[in-house]
Amino acid sequence: MSAETVHANELDAGDETLMLESIDRWLERDVRPHVKRFDHADEYPHAIVEQMRELGLFGATIGRDYGGLGLSVETYARIVARIAEVWMSLTGVFNSHLIMSAILERRGTEAQKREFLPRFAAGELRGALSLTEPDAGTDLQGIRTRAVRDGDEYVVNGTKMWTTNGVHGSCFAVLVKTDPDAEPRHKGMAMLLAEKGPGFEVAGQLRKLGYKSIDTAELVFQDYRVSVDRLIGGEEGHGFHQAVGGLELGRINVAARGVGLAKAALMDSIAYAQVRKTFGKPICQHQAIQLKLADMATRYEAARLLTEQAARAYDAGERCDLEAGMAKLHSSEAALSNAEDAMRIHGAYGYSTELDIERYFRDAPLLCIGEGTNEIQRLIIARQLVARNPV
Repeated sequence: MSAETVHANELDAGDETLMLESIDRWLERDVRPHVKRFDHADEYPHAIVEQMRELGLFGATIGRDYGGLGLSVETYARIVARIAEVWMSLTGVFNSHLIMSAILERRGTEAQKREFLPRFAAGELRGALSLTEPDAGTDLQGIRTRAVRDGDEYVVNGTKMWTTNGVHGSCFAVLVKTDPDAEPRHKGMAMLLAEKGPGFEVAGQLRKLGYKSIDTAELVFQDYRVSVDRLIGGEEGHGFHQAVGGLELGRINVAARGVGLAKAALMDSIAYAQVRKTFGKPICQHQAIQLKLADMATRYEAARLLTEQAARAYDAGERCDLEAGMAKLHSSEAALSNAEDAMRIHGAYGYSTELDIERYFRDAPLLCIGEGTNEIQRLIIARQLVARNPV
């Protein structure tokens, strides 16, 4: 397989059409024909990931001063939606990588940016944000991974779970506790850039219902040593806010995935409803099917608009946890509902592994869980509504 390369120095940051057309051609030529084989085998798509590197996707939102494409998040969200429409799993490979990159670009020292961002953008170093632990997911302040300073190094001990790119990645932004007795608790947290090495073990790849072919791993740190100059921002006590800020981009990405998945389920259903006949006519002429198609289309359009709104707020440098939370909440639920409706419209064929419907049905639930559960999104939305509208 071969990819159509678009390098940063060839792409005008304002020429969204060029990038999207290039992505579309790549998806149809080099991705769509292979999705079922990789997904059913749960096999990592090395060649496709290499094509993603050539396309510049690992540097999509990284500034051009650091070797990235410097795309707006609004354009990036459109790219994610297009890829998710064909195969959602691929979006995870560069999403978590770009969250790590965004944290470093926003919060890192200039020396850290110059050292790491060009390598991130080129895909030379690939990785992820590593937050979740066996006993701490939504409650990030409850993490137990500890980093103790020893001269010019930190000694890290602990376990991280559900880390995307854990097996095939090489560098991770790891949330740690530097002062477990700090009050409030978030004051005792920091973010370290951790490259694989002695004391850093991949304990195993975690198997999943959907979201196949992409490695999700358990990481174990046992007396792992990392230089203090890998402390993002150069000061302890900011790790929690760095993580939460990075999740704004992550939630926009998840929302865009929902947009793509909701559209895929809708378009497959529209096509099938026109060729499948019952009682002497295409099922698209039956009122029951028409009601489902109308609801599916409305969910998709609302998800797309909410995601674009959140992306524009992010690009404007505004606080956008409300907008990102709304987009993530609605888009993920739209994807889940559309996947179920698509299966109902397709009947037994939707349950078959010969069509893509069953994959949508397996992949969609992740979106309601990842980057903060939808229950948490509702709390964030409500609190921000009150904070932004005081009486």
